[in-house]
Amino acid sequence: MKRGFLPLREFRGLADANRQIHAWVMNEAGSRIHGTTREMPLKRFAEVERSLLISLPDVPPELAVWAKGKVHRDAHVQFEQSFYSVPYRLVGQELWLKATDTMVTLYRGQESVAAHVRLTRPGGRCTVDVHLPSAAQAWQLQDTQWCLACAEQIGPACYALVHALFGDKVLIKMRSVQGVLRLKEKYGAVRLEAACSRANHYGTPHYTAVKTILQKGLDQLTLLNAFDALASTYTEGGRFCRNTQTILQ
Repeated sequence: MKRGFLPLREFRGLADANRQIHAWVMNEAGSRIHGTTREMPLKRFAEVERSLLISLPDVPPELAVWAKGKVHRDAHVQFEQSFYSVPYRLVGQELWLKATDTMVTLYRGQESVAAHVRLTRPGGRCTVDVHLPSAAQAWQLQDTQWCLACAEQIGPACYALVHALFGDKVLIKMRSVQGVLRLKEKYGAVRLEAACSRANHYGTPHYTAVKTILQKGLDQLTLLNAFDALASTYTEGGRFCRNTQTILQ
């Protein structure tokens, strides 16, 4: 096909290409001696190969891609930048993943452990609640009012930060809010309230900011000490700052 048919040919469309291919096979390629079999392909097909053919299946076969994936700690397997949940007891194990145009099915050996509609947008997550551990399922059941009440118990700064996160009309940042509230389990309510107060003060009411403040211990410093070494640039004059008279000379 590459060397004997395609060179120097032009096609007006798919129908014209099929017509030219059929004429080439029947009148030229099929009637000359093949270099491997030393027979004419059309004659060999009629005498040997035709009897070996079987009927096509009634249902067309479903094409699929197979891949192996490891179950992450959040009970999800990644495939093509999307994430699919499996039962959390399988965390750390390698599973086979079968992806068709419409479905993604995960197997442990011969056993199907999860099936999801295939996602098309990178970064998407398909999660079945029962796949998560009981503690995570409990968090999934909490609504915005529960989160606000929990934040209010921690302190006014935490409540203000959570309220700001929920104030996004485009997307309710439930996962970020739950992440902030979970920090209480590791750092305690007092430190979490101080970290939220610092994040609010500097205009960064986000989960990442609160987590970083707690990790670096900045919640235990006064707001004045939070400036870095560049603070003198703004309070005492810049190192390379020159007045107008000097510049114009």
